[in-house]
Amino acid sequence: KSDSDTYTCDIGDAQSRAKLVVQEKPCVFTKELVDTEVTEGEDVTLHCETSKSESPVKWCKDGKSLRNSSKYNISRLGFEAKLVIHRAEERDS
Repeated sequence: KSDSDTYTCDIGDAQSRAKLVVQEKPCVFTKELVDTEVTEGEDVTLHCETSKSESPVKWCKDGKSLRNSSKYNISRLGFEAKLVIHRAEERDS
């Protein structure tokens, strides 16, 4: 994207110019979430990978955003995004 600019080619007094626009490549999942089963009371980790390490990730359950808490641990390391659910209960399904 930083290569976007106007470029010129000069030959003596003549000049040709063109504008280059580099469009940002969209972030996509390179590894998606998979269905997981866990025994009640155990911790469970859900993880996925994206094509861009700097893209923000938002974890949701039932349409509501999740945040780090004693119940949920959300992390992002490189391309991997992780959600750890501590002491899973039936209502976490």
